[in-house]
Amino acid sequence: MTISVSTPHWDLDASLPPLMLANLSHMGLIKVVGEQGRSFIHGQVTTDISSLADNQWRWGAHCDPKGKMLASFRTFAIQDALFMLMPKDVIEVDLPQLQKYAVFSKATLSKASDEWTLLGVAGEQASQFISEHFGEITQELTLIDKGAILKDTDRFILVLPPETAAALVAKSALSVFDASAWQALEISAGYPNLAASHASQYVPQMCNLQAVNGISFNKGCYMGQETIARMKYRGGNKRALYILHGHTHLQINLESSLEIAMEDGFRRGGHIIEFVQRGNQVLLTAVLANDTESQAKLRFADDEESSLTIQALPYSLDEA
Repeated sequence: MTISVSTPHWDLDASLPPLMLANLSHMGLIKVVGEQGRSFIHGQVTTDISSLADNQWRWGAHCDPKGKMLASFRTFAIQDALFMLMPKDVIEVDLPQLQKYAVFSKATLSKASDEWTLLGVAGEQASQFISEHFGEITQELTLIDKGAILKDTDRFILVLPPETAAALVAKSALSVFDASAWQALEISAGYPNLAASHASQYVPQMCNLQAVNGISFNKGCYMGQETIARMKYRGGNKRALYILHGHTHLQINLESSLEIAMEDGFRRGGHIIEFVQRGNQVLLTAVLANDTESQAKLRFADDEESSLTIQALPYSLDEA
């Protein structure tokens, strides 16, 4: 069943609506089942799958042998199936790489995006909305009839069968925002939602994955572990994820070039990871040099009148 979406009624400088229901049509799911499903994924990704409890979800990354991310994801389980939640375009890159190694394990991996509808709930009335329809939700992951709810501080991701999601939307009588409204919240959270075009470009620490508990430095071997561990214990990482907000006359994309103001003028400054644009307003995450000052001024290379300023991250990058 298709859920219709509305044009967002708020801009990037406005406050979040009291209650926002968003269709996360840009996200999809990889499903992992089988006797060795979890152990196989545990040996492939940065997060500790073996210790993942039934009431938990975690960030993680799947890397190539050089430690560069093929995908970043949220992972959780519904009964015997493990799921990896990530942008749909990334699934097309990441799933074949996982399947290539899964042939040696008793594990079956498949694209499960069409089996579920993903809805995001946010705003000061989000908890009340969830309680009214599903009961009080206090744990990171709560299994409900035929689905699951991921609690992310004061936001929720609903993983529902399509008919259940459609019934919820109809019952609530709410306008459903498009995916970009949710992306704006993800960007403001400093989350590392990697696009397919960025596969094999960044070590996880370059996108702050360690700051959102997406890397276990105590688990056993996994793909790319040597590079990731070396960056933590020997240093060497020179980049980090930043949140930028500003304006431009351009219609930007992930390949739009950023420049940073230096004493002698502007120089190339970094790469966009995720963005939302409302007219001339833009909000984005970008990988910059990790010594970039919070007062730094940036712009788009093809728009000298554009301006971007750094927003404070909602977490610390200081590693233990």
